[in-house]
Amino acid sequence: MKSKRIPLNQVSTGRYVKIVAIEAGRGMVGQLNHMGLFVGDSIKVAQNNLGPLIVAKGALRLALGRGMSHRILVEEAS
Repeated sequence: MKSKRIPLNQVSTGRYVKIVAIEAGRGMVGQLNHMGLFVGDSIKVAQNNLGPLIVAKGALRLALGRGMSHRILVEEAS
């Protein structure tokens, strides 16, 4: 059974997820890639309260705006 894809901004703080798609134009995809986020990456949602969403990828911590995080589709990491 395949995991359900959801936007990153709907993931609770502390959860580990895998990026399965980025539904955005080349500019936003390029910006995310330049920041170090790629389809296939496993990340942790470090903070999802008010304001920007904070994700962790290894030692890297990134702040993503709500609009950007809504375009990143993820599924629960196995």
